[in-house]
Amino acid sequence: MTPLDHGTAVAAETARFVAAVRQADPALPVPGCPGWTLADLVRHTGSVQRWFTVLLRQRIQEPPRSRDVDLRLPERPEEYPAWLAEAAEQAAAAFAESDLDAPMWAWGADQHARFWVRRMLFETLVHRVDAELALGLKADVDPALAADGVDEFLTNLPFAAFFAPGTAELRGENRTIRFTRTDGEGDWLVRLRPDGFGLDSTSADADATVRATAAELLLLLYRRLDRTAPGVEVSGDEELLAHWFAHSSF
Repeated sequence: MTPLDHGTAVAAETARFVAAVRQADPALPVPGCPGWTLADLVRHTGSVQRWFTVLLRQRIQEPPRSRDVDLRLPERPEEYPAWLAEAAEQAAAAFAESDLDAPMWAWGADQHARFWVRRMLFETLVHRVDAELALGLKADVDPALAADGVDEFLTNLPFAAFFAPGTAELRGENRTIRFTRTDGEGDWLVRLRPDGFGLDSTSADADATVRATAAELLLLLYRRLDRTAPGVEVSGDEELLAHWFAHSSF
């Protein structure tokens, strides 16, 4: 499989996001993020992009002590789309100037600068989907990107307890859940152990299985799709699946 260019994908996903919201009502509710409006969604995404860009430029080697960033947020929500586009431009410049294979602190599994580019991509992609769905637009996801997003989510979730405390409940006596892609290569086995959980590279039979396209799996993991949705096939231990989806919010 050809490696994905996460930086290029950040630019493309942001451009699509901006195009969707540029003429939209900033006060429109966003069902994928209950309690948020489009303005909230755009402000959050642009803030995350600027924050990650600062981290990349500083190439921090330990957890940051502050999240203070000069966001240069416009006063009028109608100006947020252009502001988000500027955030992506700043990020692209940081990607070009940085050695993305250089060692760097990250909260997830990959302790290199590239972690933040990949994380920025899926933060942007999922919220682009949120915006398009809120606007009644078609919100498709490139299958290769979606499969990479499934892998990124499941790889990093075990490290997310400090901002996703529910994951501390993902424990079990070697109980397993398999997520299988139906539109190409992709198979992920998650094992819940007494001391935690994580991906398992074995081909062991799973106690529960979820089968869907890469895009459906990605949106399912991010709670933008329910496992009862058409096209999603589930089998095995329903109680285990309910436990996973109740405690794996990212």
